[in-house]
Formats: sequence, structure tokens, C-alpha cells
Amino acid sequence: MSSSQFDLVRPATTTKPLTRPGWPEIAAGIGVALALLMLTPLVIVVVPDGDPQLLGLALMCWSVVVPFAGFAAAVLIRIRSWGAFGIRRTTWRWMLAAVGLGIGAFLIKGVVNMAVIAIVGVDANAQVPYYEAADSGMLLLIATVVTISLLVPLGEELLFRGVLMRGLLRYGAVIAVVGSSVVFALFHGVNMALPSALVVGVVAAEVVRRSGSVWPAVVIHVINNLAAPVFVLLGGATAA
Repeated sequence: MSSSQFDLVRPATTTKPLTRPGWPEIAAGIGVALALLMLTPLVIVVVPDGDPQLLGLALMCWSVVVPFAGFAAAVLIRIRSWGAFGIRRTTWRWMLAAVGLGIGAFLIKGVVNMAVIAIVGVDANAQVPYYEAADSGMLLLIATVVTISLLVPLGEELLFRGVLMRGLLRYGAVIAVVGSSVVFALFHGVNMALPSALVVGVVAAEVVRRSGSVWPAVVIHVINNLAAPVFVLLGGATAA
């Protein structure tokens, strides 16, 4: 197994089709992530006096643990190449396209959110603890960028696109893209984060399906998860 597989960009070449994850990897990855997600209330309980800064920091760190633990469980099921999970080099064209697609997804999810609010009449932001933490000083703002804007997108792309979406490709593109995106959205809870996650999930999944690499999807996800620190820097710690 070569470390070069972790390289982000290479000149465009033709490669052989890669082996994909199977149901054992999917079950292990999603199962472990779901079990840890269900323990989130315990993370909230252990925060002293419900301190908003500590709560935000704790939830940010837990949001990193959940997807990475799920991905680790999938990888440990049986020995495979990293390429099976979409961890392979891509082209500069795909990386540049990912920037535009990330911005496009951000704009689309904004429109979708407004439509949902208009129909449902609920605009509660489930990610308020992240905004409160990011707005509590430079150190917590940096922590928000590192965790929510960088590590969480990487972990979630490895799990939901690298394991789940690529595993579902055996049933066709529609099932793989839509199915993995729905599961990804549901992991964010039935709240205003769900429609945003669904939009980003569909765009990211389709990019991974077409490019064969998770790296462009990570770029798309990072752009969308930069909302919290950017809004704080702009003095508008409000719902994305």
C-alpha cells in the first residue's frame, strides 16, 4: 500500500476500476457512527453548568470523533487498498470545479432553507452551539475552523461518500447518490440542518461518483462548513 495514494492531485490519466467497500464495511462504519451519535446527550450532560463555550467545544470535538471512528471501523473490517474508499489522487480540474460546486451548493441550500422556513414556519438553528463557541474568542474561533470546517468535512466524506456511497454504487448511481445523501442528512438530525446537509450530500456524492476521489468532495464540504467562522468574523453569528 503506497503512501502516494494520499496525494491530492495528479495529471489526468486512465486508471483501472477500483474495488468498492461492501456491506460489512457499510454496516461497521455507519453502525459505529450511529452508536456514538446516540451518546451525544452524555457529552452535553458532562459539560459543567451547561457552559456555552465548553458545550460548543465539546460538541465540535465529538463531531470529529463520530465520522472518523465510523470510517476506522469500516477500514478495520478487512484489508483493502485506500483507493477502495475513494482515497486516490485526482486532477486539478476536479479540484477547481469543486470550489465552484461548493459555492453553488452553499447558494442552493440557502434557497432551500428559505423555502423550508416559509413552508414549515420553523427557523431554529441546530448549530447555534457552534456559532456561540466560535464567537467566544480567537482560540475558539480557530478551534471551530479546525474541527467543524476542516476535520468534520474530511471525516464525513470518508464515511458517507468513501464508504457508504461507494459501497452503494453496486446498485446504481441514483441509489448510491440519493441513498447516501439521505443517510448523511439524517445524521444531522430532523432540524434545519437536514435540508442543508441533503443539498451538500447530493453534490458531494455525485462529484465522488464521477471523479472516483473523495478529495473534491472534501473541498465542497469545507466551503460549506466555513459558514460558522465566516459569519462570526463578519459579525453575523446567525443561521447559515
